Amino acid sequence: MPVPRVAVVILNWNGKNLLEKFLPSVLNSTYQNLEVVVADNGSTDQSVQLLETSFPTIKRIIIATNKGYAAGYNEALQQVQADYYVLLNSDVEVSPSWIEPVIDLMEKDLSIAACQPKIMAYNHRSSFEYAGACGGWIDWFGYPFAKGRILDYCEQDTNQYAKPTPIFWASGASLFVRAKDFHDCNGLDADFFAHQEEIDLCWRLQLRGKKIFSCPSSVVWHVGGSTLPTGNSQKTFLNYRNNLSMLVKNLPIGKLLLVLPIRFLLDALAAYKGLFSGDPGYWWAVARAHFAVMGRMPNLIRKRTQQNHNKPLAGVYSGSILWQYYFKKKRKFSEIVAKESCYF
Repeated sequence: MPVPRVAVVILNWNGKNLLEKFLPSVLNSTYQNLEVVVADNGSTDQSVQLLETSFPTIKRIIIATNKGYAAGYNEALQQVQADYYVLLNSDVEVSPSWIEPVIDLMEKDLSIAACQPKIMAYNHRSSFEYAGACGGWIDWFGYPFAKGRILDYCEQDTNQYAKPTPIFWASGASLFVRAKDFHDCNGLDADFFAHQEEIDLCWRLQLRGKKIFSCPSSVVWHVGGSTLPTGNSQKTFLNYRNNLSMLVKNLPIGKLLLVLPIRFLLDALAAYKGLFSGDPGYWWAVARAHFAVMGRMPNLIRKRTQQNHNKPLAGVYSGSILWQYYFKKKRKFSEIVAKESCYF
């Protein structure tokens, strides 16, 4: 059997120093049928010049302006021919054999459309990293979390999540996706710009009957926060706006009518907590997000797929992650989720 063609595509925006530091580890990957591509998303920091002089053999895709993660990848992947895409952040170090276990898993089960490796913290090597850890989940109210990362708490890796398992979403920091499934699903939602667009994509893939998996035998190390650091008001705005947007797009209508008002209330409480804690920028970011979602509501409703929104989905926790974290003081995935497969 021919070895599937894999394209690792790094979307870069003003990441010259990151490319210089982390691109060599990607080039040391041992996978046989591999192409490494850097798509530059309107950088102004000499990134393109670095690629031309230090990495001349790497395919370059030049996008004139910064279109964000979603539209940037959509444009770039139209120009890449492969069986599998790997959407890889520029601030990720990979192990040499990180590709093989994921492709082996996906080749054995053709219903797996997307998969992620185990994502560890670059600066704390024994700790899971925020952006995906060992596989993304979502709670009943639409709040994302991960195996190994509950809200801001990241667990130490003691091999407690060592088996490949179905998940709800695979991290955009290192997202393996079958090319056909990506294009059949019309790619990422460009209106998201950045943040949580991979969750929306994985949700839509599940609604189409596909599976999302984690593959912990593949390991990468992620710095995190390299484009928009934690605490940035624009990052807060995008996270709240996009999270609510994907709920409108993908939830069953009956549940949406119940969840959306509760979410607006919970978000408002978080916003006022930020305001009274001396962070008015957080309050304003949440308010802007709510206004944006209400303004986009007709368009979001039009985007609702024709799939069965009541289809059971893997990687869903039937309770509230906020309740478990803040009131029951539970910090570990294994303390909260009693079994590996929960469904809406």
